[in-house]
Amino acid sequence: MSEDCIFCSIVAGDIPARTVHETDDVLAFLDANPLSRGHTLVIPKGHAQHVGDLDDDLAGALFAAVTELTPRVQSAVDADAANVGINDGAAAGQEVPHVHVHIIPRFEGDGGAPLHAVGGERPDLTDEELDAVVDAIAG
Repeated sequence: MSEDCIFCSIVAGDIPARTVHETDDVLAFLDANPLSRGHTLVIPKGHAQHVGDLDDDLAGALFAAVTELTPRVQSAVDADAANVGINDGAAAGQEVPHVHVHIIPRFEGDGGAPLHAVGGERPDLTDEELDAVVDAIAG
């Protein structure tokens, strides 16, 4: 737990939340500032700031909850689809420094955009640049 983390305070019960799912490792609740009706956050109960900070078991529990909850959230609000995403780090828009997965119900004609819209201008990469990225990621 982190003393200055709002999500850790929610896990501890110090701040109320509209909880929709809870296990020993994971908590899911409605976003207090939703982008759509049913916007849900799924968090690990243990504090981790970045996705890479999660151990395999906790990552598995987190994404098991996401896969279970996504169709349930969509059904509950009669959504046509959902965006599922993580802002990992301040430059990506992470506002709370605790890993959290957004399940954002989407509705035909809602004016929202796909996840591709968050990246800004797309880079024009050469084959050599793409190969270098592959090499760097693959190790």
